[in-house]
Amino acid sequence: MIDPEAGRAERADQVPAGDGGSVVRAREFVGGIVAVEPAMGDSLLLTMSAPEQMVRQLRAGRFFEVLCRDDASYDPLLRRPFSVFRSDPTASTLTFLVRPYGRGSAWLAERPVGTRLDVLGPLGNTYEIPPRARNLLLVAGGVGAAPLVMLADEAVRRGLSVTFAMGAAGAAGLLEPSLLPSEVEYVVATEDGSKGHRGYVTEVLADYVRWADQIFACGPEPMYRSLRAAIQPLRVGGKPPVQISIERAMACGVGACLACVVETRHGTQASCVDGPVYDLDEVIW
Repeated sequence: MIDPEAGRAERADQVPAGDGGSVVRAREFVGGIVAVEPAMGDSLLLTMSAPEQMVRQLRAGRFFEVLCRDDASYDPLLRRPFSVFRSDPTASTLTFLVRPYGRGSAWLAERPVGTRLDVLGPLGNTYEIPPRARNLLLVAGGVGAAPLVMLADEAVRRGLSVTFAMGAAGAAGLLEPSLLPSEVEYVVATEDGSKGHRGYVTEVLADYVRWADQIFACGPEPMYRSLRAAIQPLRVGGKPPVQISIERAMACGVGACLACVVETRHGTQASCVDGPVYDLDEVIW
């Protein structure tokens, strides 16, 4: 049984929206884990309850900071950031893709159903689909698939065509096709050749760049360098534009610790506040 207080708001701020309603800003809240499922490789999908209005207004690209420790402990001291894999407004739930590669994420991956989590969010900005875009190319590397799955859901609901290209070291590190909307074309690459193209995901993009009206990507920084090198000869006048989600150690989530700074053509920015989504051409590598 889930704690009846799960999802209660501990602190909330609201600002007016253009439609006369209200948009929920980042808030600290407590939610209960309602499901834990295995995903790709050693990763898992963790679903938790959250305030209904927050879930209903959530957009792809934003992230949450989770306090990954027991109540009696201060280790790890700081929260850990997780992008939203999927949201369900009807059930008022958020799903995170969690890979246990550090103390915080390993702790979270071991929590059973019913555990209450202290969470701060939503934080950061969002991916933006241009109004005239009809064909979207999504490029994921490893757990970078998380925000792109939510984006794929949004695009399919809008009737757009989506190709989802994903790369991993081996077949075990890929998303199962069933985790994507059935309307999405799914293209994969593995470094060991165990599934799909043998090599990097950026090597399979040539046939899609000129088809795409917009490219979205999320993955490790080396993938972005490879992405730019692969698609630049095929772009005309900077088109199609490319939005990427920067992976940084976003320790506070509010721009205070400056652990996640990114060098851009507009100066140094804290990616947890000004990002994590940036135009590929605006980032200085």
